Amino acid sequence: MLPWKRVLRPLAALLLTAAVAVVPAATAQAESAPSHGWNDYSCKPSAAHPRPVVLVHGTFGNSVDNWLALAPYLEVRGYCVFSLDYGQLPGVPLFNGLGPIDKSAGQLQVFVDKVLAATGAAKADLVGHSQGGMMPRYYLKFLGGAAKVNALVGIAPDNHGTTLSGLTNLLPYFPGAEDLLKATTPGLADQIAGSDFLTKLNAGGDTVAGVHYTVIATKYDEVATPYRSQFLSGPDVDNVLLQDLCGLDLSEHVAIGLFDRIAFHEVANALDPAHAKATTCASAFS
Repeated sequence: MLPWKRVLRPLAALLLTAAVAVVPAATAQAESAPSHGWNDYSCKPSAAHPRPVVLVHGTFGNSVDNWLALAPYLEVRGYCVFSLDYGQLPGVPLFNGLGPIDKSAGQLQVFVDKVLAATGAAKADLVGHSQGGMMPRYYLKFLGGAAKVNALVGIAPDNHGTTLSGLTNLLPYFPGAEDLLKATTPGLADQIAGSDFLTKLNAGGDTVAGVHYTVIATKYDEVATPYRSQFLSGPDVDNVLLQDLCGLDLSEHVAIGLFDRIAFHEVANALDPAHAKATTCASAFS
């Protein structure tokens, strides 16, 4: 029998291949995103929507494909919308969010500063899917982001890590597997429940003062599991279960971020709570 290290060495490549089944084929990077309202650095926030919205993609995602539905949804509602690529690995094109998450948070820090400088806004709002809803919390907590961010909206964020429906519990039975994962795709290793990264991130509380937090989860999530581990604790947190808004919504981890307009409606409510409208099944058509 081959040693486990030899068996597990192609793990990262297999994970990247599997991602093709759930992430649309990438067509461009941030520079080629639509230029009217989405990554349009001449966009100036309106009085109605005074803060630019920065979209933060998930693991295996990128600045375009993750937001082909949500970016236009927000843009037509009058928001200045921007998206970034982060967590790139050398030699791995198109699929991002795989690098060390603390380094990815540093990339977000630089991008938010760029957006604020271009728009003239004092603060931004962040909307992220999966890792993109969790990683910004490192920026807020350790990199000064709380002074530059009004709200963080996480769509299916793995705030307390994931068990991948229990699969990560098997890692101790395969000697060297976790070390291999850390070496090849550290962004994945950081998201395992109980990782050193998540222990640091959540020590002393889930939130920081001055930022409004919203978590939008689905009970059918098969990636960020168990789904209730996505929820945050804190004084300015709104935890939302999609099926409490529409029991007919069957979206799982990918769909909730890529094209679920019921979830998008709740994102819009979180960005503009003063004008929030009840989210129902009918919101899919609004």
